[in-house]
Amino acid sequence: MFTLPDLPYDYSDLEPYIDTETMHLHHDKHHAAYVANLNDALAGHEEFLKMDVEELVRNLAKVPEEVRTKVRNNGGGHANHSFFWTIMGPASGAAGGQPSGKLLEAIKGSFGDFTVFQEKFSQAALGHFGSGWAWLVSDKGKLSIVDTANQDTPLSEAVPAGRQGKTPILALDVWEHAYYLKYQNRRADYIKAWWNVVNWNEVRKNYETAL
Repeated sequence: MFTLPDLPYDYSDLEPYIDTETMHLHHDKHHAAYVANLNDALAGHEEFLKMDVEELVRNLAKVPEEVRTKVRNNGGGHANHSFFWTIMGPASGAAGGQPSGKLLEAIKGSFGDFTVFQEKFSQAALGHFGSGWAWLVSDKGKLSIVDTANQDTPLSEAVPAGRQGKTPILALDVWEHAYYLKYQNRRADYIKAWWNVVNWNEVRKNYETAL
C-alpha cells in the first residue's frame, strides 16, 4: 500500500511565499486523494502495491490496461508531490538564493548563466497551458527544462532498454490548487515567490544522485 508522506517541515514554514492554508489543502487533501485513489486502482494487484511509486510510474506499460490511466494519473500525482515537498524549505533556512558546486557548474554549462536558467524555467512554468508541471531534468548529467501535462512525469518517458531516462532534480507544480488561494490567477507572482523556497541543497543531492 502507498502512504502519504509527512512534510519535511511545518505547514507554515514556507510563509509568506506559500501560505499555510494552501499547504494544508495541497498536502492533506489533494496529495492524500492521489494516494487513496492509487491504492483503490491497484486493489487486487499486489505486485504493484509493493513497488516504490517511482518504480511504478517508470513501468506503466506493465500495469493492466483497465486501470492504467487511473494509475498514471494518481501514481503520477503521488510521485510528483512526494518529490515536490522535498525540494522546498523555509526561506529562513537553506532555501532561496543560488545553488553551488557541481550543480551550479552544470546549470552554467547548460544555460550559460544561473539567471538565464531561472528565466527559462519560469517561462516554461508560466507558459504551460492548463494544469501541469515544470521540471529541471538530468540526462547523464546534461540538464534540460521540460514541462508535463496534468500529473505526467518525466520518469514515465519511454527509453531504450537498459538505459535510464531523464531524472527530475527540480519541479514546480503549476496546478491552480498549488497557488490559487493566495495568488488567484497570478501564476507569474506564484512562480516568482517560489524561488525563495527552493532548497538547493536537496536539488544538488538529486543532481549528484542522477550522475
